[in-house]
Amino acid sequence: MSNPVASVRFRVPDMDCPTCVAKIQGQLSRLDGVASVHGSPVARTLTVEHDPARAPAERLREEVRRLGYLAQTLDGNESPSAARTWSGRTARIAYASMLLFVVGGLIRLSGTSVIALRLPFAELRLYDLAWVASAVVGGWNFFPKGIRAARALALDMNFLMTVAILGAIAIGETPEAAAIAFLFAFAELLEGFAVDRARASVESLMDLAPATAVVVRDGEEWKVAASELRQGDLVVLRPGDRIPADAEVIDGASAVDQAAITGEPMPVDKSPGDQVFAGTINREGWIRVRVSRPAAQSTLARIVQLVEEAQQRKTRSERFIERFARWYTPAVAIAAVLVAAIPPVALGAEWQPWILRGLTLLVIACPCALVISTPVAVVSGMTAAARRGVLVKGGVHLETLADVGVVALDKTGTLTFGHPRVVSVHPVDGITSEEVLARAAAIESRSEHPLARAIVEAAAERGLLSGHYQVTDFMSMPGKGAQARVNGVPHTIGSGDLLEAPAGPPPAQLTGPGRTTITLGAGGRLAAWIVLADEPRDHAASAVDHLRRLGIGKIVMLTGDSEAAARDVGAAIGVDEVRAGLLPAGKAEAIRTLEAEHGAVAMVGDGVNDAPALAAARVGVAMGAAGSDVALETADVALMGDDLERLAYVLVLSRRTRRVIKQNVAAAIFVKLALVIGVPLGLVSLIAAVVIGDMGVSLAVTANALRLGSLRA
Repeated sequence: MSNPVASVRFRVPDMDCPTCVAKIQGQLSRLDGVASVHGSPVARTLTVEHDPARAPAERLREEVRRLGYLAQTLDGNESPSAARTWSGRTARIAYASMLLFVVGGLIRLSGTSVIALRLPFAELRLYDLAWVASAVVGGWNFFPKGIRAARALALDMNFLMTVAILGAIAIGETPEAAAIAFLFAFAELLEGFAVDRARASVESLMDLAPATAVVVRDGEEWKVAASELRQGDLVVLRPGDRIPADAEVIDGASAVDQAAITGEPMPVDKSPGDQVFAGTINREGWIRVRVSRPAAQSTLARIVQLVEEAQQRKTRSERFIERFARWYTPAVAIAAVLVAAIPPVALGAEWQPWILRGLTLLVIACPCALVISTPVAVVSGMTAAARRGVLVKGGVHLETLADVGVVALDKTGTLTFGHPRVVSVHPVDGITSEEVLARAAAIESRSEHPLARAIVEAAAERGLLSGHYQVTDFMSMPGKGAQARVNGVPHTIGSGDLLEAPAGPPPAQLTGPGRTTITLGAGGRLAAWIVLADEPRDHAASAVDHLRRLGIGKIVMLTGDSEAAARDVGAAIGVDEVRAGLLPAGKAEAIRTLEAEHGAVAMVGDGVNDAPALAAARVGVAMGAAGSDVALETADVALMGDDLERLAYVLVLSRRTRRVIKQNVAAAIFVKLALVIGVPLGLVSLIAAVVIGDMGVSLAVTANALRLGSLRA
C-alpha cells in the first residue's frame, strides 16, 4: 500500500520494553493494508498507518491482543497517561505471589512435612504447594504470552521465563520457582517504573497547561475547559494564572514567566500586540488575550508531540543493543541447553543441579533489562532539555551533538537581534538625550517603518512614552522620513535634506559598517543625530566564549551581509572566522566544506531562511523557535528562546547523555556476561539471576539515567 488513508494510535499499557515493541511491529507489519508501525516503549503508544478497508482498527487491536497485550484506541487529542505502576493488575499479581511465597516459608518453618504430591523428580510437601501456587500466580502475567511465543518459535522473555519456572517446579526446586516468579514480577514492575519515570517527565510538560480558562462571552466571564478554547476566544488572565493557549495580548500589560517554553530566567514584559504561549505564567498585571490557536495546537502541545515522536527514533547505541540482544538471547539459550545436558550425558553428573543451572541461564538470557538501558537515558535527556527551553527532536541528534567540533552561526537574528536598535543619541542643540528620544518616538509612533519602530521601542524601554509631547500635522515622506508639529513646533526626522539649514554629514565616529544615522530637526535646525544598528545580542560574546571553553575547535559566522558589516560584528563577538556575502545555497556549501575539513558541524540559524544550511549540517539548530511551526519542523534541535547560551547547555547535556548511555550499556552487558560465566561454575543461583541480572540492572541504569534531569542550564 503506497498511500495510507488513516492513522490510528493505541495505548498499550504493558508494552514497556523495546523487545515488546519489536514483536508487535513485526506482527502488524505482515498484515495486508498496513503501511507502517511505530511504537514507543516509553510513551507506551503504537501508531499504525493503515487502509481502514483492508486493515480496520478493530482488527489491528485484535492482533495486538492475540500477542498478549491490551490495546486501547486513542483519539487525536488525547495523550496517554503513565500506567499506575504499583497499583495495577501486574502489581496485584506480584503482591499475591509474594504473599504465597511467604506463606510457604512459614509452613516450612513450622516443621510441617506432609507429602501432598509425588512428581518424577521430587515429592511435594504442603509448603511446596504454596510455593507452586506462588510461582503460578506470579507467572500469570507472562505464561499466556510464553505459550504464544512457543507456538511462534520465538525466544522472547515470556517463553524463557515460562520454561524456567515450569522447569524448576518439575525438578522439585519449588522455592526457586516461586522466588523467580514473584521477583521477576517485581522486576517487571521496576522496568515499568523506569519507563513511567521517563514518561512522567514528558507528562510534566503537558501539566504546565492549565485545565481551565476564563473566557469573555457576551460581555460576561465564564470558566471553561482549556481544551474547548478556539481561535479568536478572549481570555482574561489575572496575576498568577497559567496561560491556557498561544494568544496575543489585546488589553493590559504584565510580566510573563516564559521559562517553561523559552528557558528565559526572567519574566518578559508583555503589552498589546505581543505574543504569549500556553503553559507560561502571568506574573504581575491583569491582561486580556485573544487565542491565536487552540490548546491542542499550541507551542507547548507541539513540543510534547515532537518529544513523543522523537522517542521512536533510535540512537546508534539503541541499534547496537538491539543487534547485541538478537544474538545474545539465542546464544545464551543454546548455552543453557548445553549446560543442562552435557555434564549429565557426557560426564555422568547428576541431572538436577545441571538442569537448575541451565534454567538459570534461561533467566539470564532475557534481554529486557539490557535493552531498556538506553531509552530511559535518551528520554531523560530530551525531556530535561525540553524543560529548559531546548527541543531535541530525537535521541540520535542528542547523541550526535556530542561529536560536534565546529559551530556555524548565522549573523542576522542569531548573533544579532535581527532588526535595528538605537545605539546612541547625540544632541547638538541644547536638549537632553531623553528629550530627543521622547520627541522622536512621539513622531515615529505614527509610522510603521522598521527604523521608526526601533526608536519607539528605545523610548519605551527608557519609560519616555509619557504622552507629554502632542503631535499634529504628521506627514510621512517615503524615502526621506517624516515631519510633524510637536507641541506646536515643526519637527523633522530622517534625512538631513529635510532641514531648512542642512547640517552636513554626521561625524565619522557616528558612521560605520551596519550603522544608520538619522537626524532629528526642530524649527528647521538640527537637534540631534540618532544612530541605529543591528546590534549583537547581549550574551552573544559570552555564548561564543562558552562554546570555546567547551572545546569547540572552530566557530564560524555565515552571513549574506557585506564583508565590512560582518567583520565588525564578528570582531565584537569573537568568532574565529567570518564568511560574508553568502546566499542560502552558499551557506549550505560552506557547511559542506567545513564538514569535509573538520568533521561534525552544528549550524545555528532561524529555521526558515537558513533551511539549506540547517539541512546540510550534521545537526541543524533553530534559534528563537517558540511559536514557529516552520522552525520546529525543519531543525534537529530548536532553541525555543533567543538565548544562544542554550546551545552550550545542550552540548553539555549531549555529552553527559552519551556518557550515561555508554555507562548503562557497559554495565548491562558486563553484568549479563558475568552471570553467564558464573552459572556453569555454580556461582549464580536462579534467585541471584533475577535479582542481579534483571532487577539490579534495571534499577541501576534507571537511576543513572534520571540524573540527567538535574543538569542545570
